[in-house]
Amino acid sequence: MRKTLKVITLALICTTTYAQHEHHQAAESTETKAKPKSPHTNAMAMVGDNHVHVDYGSPSVRGRQIWNGLVAYDQVWSTGAHKATWIDFSQDVTINGKLVPKGKYGFFTIPGAKEWTLILSSDWDMHLADDYTAEHDIIRLKVKPMIQTDLTESLTYKVVPEGKNKGIVRMSWEKLSVSLPFQNK
Repeated sequence: MRKTLKVITLALICTTTYAQHEHHQAAESTETKAKPKSPHTNAMAMVGDNHVHVDYGSPSVRGRQIWNGLVAYDQVWSTGAHKATWIDFSQDVTINGKLVPKGKYGFFTIPGAKEWTLILSSDWDMHLADDYTAEHDIIRLKVKPMIQTDLTESLTYKVVPEGKNKGIVRMSWEKLSVSLPFQNK
């Protein structure tokens, strides 16, 4: 009788524990996680033998005014969401005639109504542009933004080969894009 009572007690404990565990799991599995509004993503491609990788957060327009609204003109922008965007070149490149050694760089921009400044910084691991300082700039390049007819809802980067040893890193968002041209060394 005593042995039977122990078995029944043990069975009740196990059943109760399993039921609690089962309930806990069921609650988790039926919950739907909200899709992030600015998901972390990347773009990459081979340009010749150079693997070019861009890592960024991709915010969406969602009906907002982007240029000189959400993204201020004439201020350094991390050119993405959450963390600073970075570009990694597996080989040395030249940008605007200047040697950029292989490695990882923060990609920042200073948007303007008619002209943008594109920046590669030796600082790449930071929250947005909070710790950005011009002293760490490797290169600055002035470019004119290209206006697009179609809306790019989510900020998107593409690495586009232009021949065997040349390429561009293109950022597109809303109805605008800017491109960082580079050449393999």
